Amino acid sequence: MVESRGHLNPGGPDVALSRFPIGLDELVRWAWVARWDVPPGCTRPQRVLQYPAFNLVTGPAGAYLHGPRRVVDVRELTGRSWVVGVLLRPAATPLLSATPAAALRGSSEPSPGAPVAVLSAAVHDAADPDRAVAEALRRWLAPAASRIGDAGRLVNRACALAEERTDVVRADQLAEELGVPLRTLERLVRSHIGLTPLWLIECRRLQHAATALRVDPDTDLAALAADLGYADQAHFTRRYRAVVGETPGATRRAARAGR
Repeated sequence: MVESRGHLNPGGPDVALSRFPIGLDELVRWAWVARWDVPPGCTRPQRVLQYPAFNLVTGPAGAYLHGPRRVVDVRELTGRSWVVGVLLRPAATPLLSATPAAALRGSSEPSPGAPVAVLSAAVHDAADPDRAVAEALRRWLAPAASRIGDAGRLVNRACALAEERTDVVRADQLAEELGVPLRTLERLVRSHIGLTPLWLIECRRLQHAATALRVDPDTDLAALAADLGYADQAHFTRRYRAVVGETPGATRRAARAGR
């Protein structure tokens, strides 16, 4: 199975994107830096099917905590600018915000105390921008990482299993693997990311599908649906269109045209 990182059309001729760990593994999955310089009158759409987790995003306008979306998010990049992002582990959410996770699903709120000036200098002035960004993020987020508890670790593990175990296609299977009642799992996942355990599984399947079709447009759709655990190709197509906003066939045609 093709590995997916959620970004359905990463980069572009005028967009530079890098990803890297920062060392706070129980709190942060990875950091990412995007820089772009788009000619006047042009746009560069970036399509992302987000991981079921929160992102901290810092740019010239400040820092914001973004909740996950259940459909593809399209950002139109114009002009010249930059952002530094942090893909958080589920355990991070209650440590960084007092707002219930469900209230931030598909929304965002300011993140006070972010080292905006330090991150801007790291992106633009450092000899090794990614390393400088990682150091600044570690200093900022280390206090939160020290407060992760057992509930956060369990939800981190649930998300990891849902993503890694392709044989897990139902929420009750995920609960059984974790050794907790389904209701307990549902409560903890909702309180940390505002989503259901079933969406952890669905997101993994659709990320993999979109990436597979982009990388290999000749992928057989019926075989792909079966590999991902869908009942049939029709069910796969309905779910894909509802979340990604287009059919698998349209993704495949766009990938062919872009080659």
